[in-house]
Amino acid sequence: MDKYSDNINDVFFADSYKEIWRKLIPAGLSEVECSFIEEEANLQKGDAVLDMMCGYGRHALEFGRRGYNVTAIDNSKEYIDEIQTTALRESLPIQVQTIGVLDAELPGKYKAAIIMGNSFAFFNKKDATRLLKKVADQLLPNGRLIINSYMIAEIAIRHFKQREWTQLDDYKYLLDYAFYFRPNRIESEHTIITPAGSVEVIKGVDYIYSINELEEMFLEAGLTLTEIYATPKKRQFKMGDNVSYLVMKKLD
Repeated sequence: MDKYSDNINDVFFADSYKEIWRKLIPAGLSEVECSFIEEEANLQKGDAVLDMMCGYGRHALEFGRRGYNVTAIDNSKEYIDEIQTTALRESLPIQVQTIGVLDAELPGKYKAAIIMGNSFAFFNKKDATRLLKKVADQLLPNGRLIINSYMIAEIAIRHFKQREWTQLDDYKYLLDYAFYFRPNRIESEHTIITPAGSVEVIKGVDYIYSINELEEMFLEAGLTLTEIYATPKKRQFKMGDNVSYLVMKKLD
């Protein structure tokens, strides 16, 4: 188990899923999301941006290329090494930390913070609230936190499936899901058949919070929910949508 916490998702990206995750992201999505975040947070060149659970840096690197000072945090050494190599090669203003976000030391004050790619759902309520407080404490007045999730209750319950199968280039990928209560969560088993024919099985948990529950958690952390969008083009979220972008403002 990963040394940073007992969250089983901490080891989720240890092997082939690192590459599966890249293949799941549509071309151009990260750039559109960065433009959306720029507008929502009213970012100006040189502003500080915090990317929590940054993965392979699809947002952190783009923000660095746009002239923002980025702090990128993830517990995957491979991902962070990749970001650091690219940042050094391109002389990008990006600081990195290889650590679980609950244990990270945040070095500055930020105009915007982001938790993208559904990673907020990895945390139970206690840890999720702790993470929100940690981020809110480092936001500047009127700073924005933006969370991208497809596991809020209004999505997950409506779209729940017990099994899915897909092929991503040369990878075969089978997903089995089970929905449990108290706390509401979806436990998953992911079976990956690699191009070489080896089989990997990994397990994950997504904790399911309703919008009302999230609002209570946000307020406890010193944040207020201002918008919920279904797309980074700012279409308002409604029942039936399968992605959400939650925008919060730091309370005065």
